[in-house]
Amino acid sequence: MVSAAGEEICIEERRHGVVLVGSFLRAFALAGPGVLAVVVGWPATIVGALLLAVAAAIVLRAVWRWERTLVVLTTDKLFVVHGTMRRRAAAVRLARVGPIEIEQTLLGRLLGYGTIVAGGLEITHVPEPRRLVDRLSI
Repeated sequence: MVSAAGEEICIEERRHGVVLVGSFLRAFALAGPGVLAVVVGWPATIVGALLLAVAAAIVLRAVWRWERTLVVLTTDKLFVVHGTMRRRAAAVRLARVGPIEIEQTLLGRLLGYGTIVAGGLEITHVPEPRRLVDRLSI
């Protein structure tokens, strides 16, 4: 993703782990009845196994997407890269970005994540957004 000669990566990190919470809650909501159905026995075991498989698939997909999404700050650009088979990147050049905003909810301030808005680029769930913005200002 680094294209210009002399361009160096300053920060490269994943989005905050809080993005996984919703998927994990959905998976646990399916896994609970799934375990109960397996314990009950035949024929509920089939339904229980299916619920457990769906719960596992939800968690695997969420973790896979989280793993494959990166926030990257170089000496020239700020961008977010995501995808596995088809890698996509949305970028903004630092020279043209203008004002940079940080949006944080109360929960975001407590857990250390926020949204960065730089030009037309909005990146959600950035860990320690103040640190990234401080690096942008240098």
